[in-house]
Amino acid sequence: MIPPGGTIGVLGGGQLGRMLAQAATRLGYRVHVYEPQANGPAGAVAHAETNAAYDDVAALTAFARGCDVVTYEFENVPAAPLRAIASLTRLHPHWSVLATAQNRSREKNWLRANGFPHAAFAEVAAGADLAAGAREVGLPCVVKTADFGYDGKGQLKVRSEADLPAATARFAGQPVVIEQFVDFACEISVVVARSEKAAVRVFPVAENIHTNHILEFSIVPARVAPAVRAAAEKLARLVAEKINLVGVLGVEFFVTPDGHVLVNELAPRPHNSGHWTIDACVTSQFEQQVRAVCGLPLGAVELTAPAVVMVNLLGDAWRDRAPDWSTLLAQPQVKLHLYGKAEPRPGRKMGHFTVTARDADMALELARKYQARL
Repeated sequence: MIPPGGTIGVLGGGQLGRMLAQAATRLGYRVHVYEPQANGPAGAVAHAETNAAYDDVAALTAFARGCDVVTYEFENVPAAPLRAIASLTRLHPHWSVLATAQNRSREKNWLRANGFPHAAFAEVAAGADLAAGAREVGLPCVVKTADFGYDGKGQLKVRSEADLPAATARFAGQPVVIEQFVDFACEISVVVARSEKAAVRVFPVAENIHTNHILEFSIVPARVAPAVRAAAEKLARLVAEKINLVGVLGVEFFVTPDGHVLVNELAPRPHNSGHWTIDACVTSQFEQQVRAVCGLPLGAVELTAPAVVMVNLLGDAWRDRAPDWSTLLAQPQVKLHLYGKAEPRPGRKMGHFTVTARDADMALELARKYQARL
């Protein structure tokens, strides 16, 4: 066990690192952030910050030597340089987990090899025949870059043969994964935590609503059948065990109209759809990450309110000035979280707020109302 007072290294300096640092500090840990860009959200609340490239092995080595454990807030850290520091400190999750989740080809092949339900897919090497791959999967389909994609970046829906030339031109020279288009009933996700001693805690299932590929609302409890909820929780637990997770992992799912649950993506760090845990769960996903990577007992994951909805706040709401936060702050069942980012941009996650209520439908209704007022 790494007791409070130890130093947790965090690779990545965004809002997830900020909330992780806040949780770690409350437990008495020191936090050292490693992030290429200065003045990020996490560095503002950390005890120390190193600004260097992720492939700077000398800087990574110095960083690792000063940390009792290193974890991630961002899965697009190149895995290869992390092998160099794996012998210098504890690295949770293992760099191999990161390597699997940050590349869609490796992730899909891992899911298939381990028997997890997923959408049919084909891999197309750089310069190979994308159209042939799309026809193999069947139209409509979704073409995605193999590496480093999130929030809908690096992907394109191909509806018909007429769309194939544009897709071929857009992804020219890039390896891609082509996935069968899933006409899903809804999207859900589960955050799961696992310790070195193989203890597992599965957070309640969240129902997610996306707009322009960016998460807009997370609703807990998810408004799905009990069998769907149970299937998602079981799959998340099995993924964590099979991949030998130490830390937290977000598992995204599609729910088909006939109630089947398909694994969509894995994220080996706190998940955007788990932010509600700060305000409506016995243990937040961020505290749970600290507990898991430091060898502490995992915390309880029961809800502390009947229902909660998380709403992402994007830079679009700023326009020529900051929103009037008094709309939210006047509501006793609303909690506001801002990430301290200096520059609001359309589509950029600037913060979030949560709303608790007596049931999920009411929480979502209130969330939409307060969002519209902003």
